[in-house]
Amino acid sequence: MRPPSLSLVAGLLIAILAGLPAQAHKTEVSGDVAGTWHLEPNHSPKAGEPAQVWVALTQQGGQVIPLEQCDCTLAVYAANQSGAVPVMQPTLEAMSPERFQNIPGAEITFPKVGEYRLVLTGRPQADATFAPFELSYTTVVATGSRSSTPAPAPEAAPEARRSPMWIVGGVGGAVVAIAALAAVFNEGKSLR
Repeated sequence: MRPPSLSLVAGLLIAILAGLPAQAHKTEVSGDVAGTWHLEPNHSPKAGEPAQVWVALTQQGGQVIPLEQCDCTLAVYAANQSGAVPVMQPTLEAMSPERFQNIPGAEITFPKVGEYRLVLTGRPQADATFAPFELSYTTVVATGSRSSTPAPAPEAAPEARRSPMWIVGGVGGAVVAIAALAAVFNEGKSLR
């Protein structure tokens, strides 16, 4: 049995990486708090149309932090904005999406097309014991049906906006593919 060629190995690796799904939720850690961001519809908000954002907050150990235990604020910034003044500061309300109960969330209508950074800050309230935190999430807002703002020209490197979790998944997939190919290669050597 002949060992696989380098071009075959590279082709298989590219096929595996291209087939990996994008990360639907972004998780970020600040101190002893982790926050998993979700933005509806489908992490693809449109200018002038309502979108719903929620953050599943958990303490180290996996305990969910409900909104009533967090003095939380949400601020939305234009990503290219040089000043520290938010575009909006929506009021947070307790939401119960998916398997979570009473986590912070809000409805947002992004004013125009572009990149936005959402920042959630919080500190413990009542008998809560987590450390103060700051979590952020960046999204690109597309042209909506109610938007009069034209879409910007495509950027040269959209790959740069991919979630670090996607990269971790891609690297993990590559390691598995390389290990499998090495096993095939070594098996071919042992048959000689």
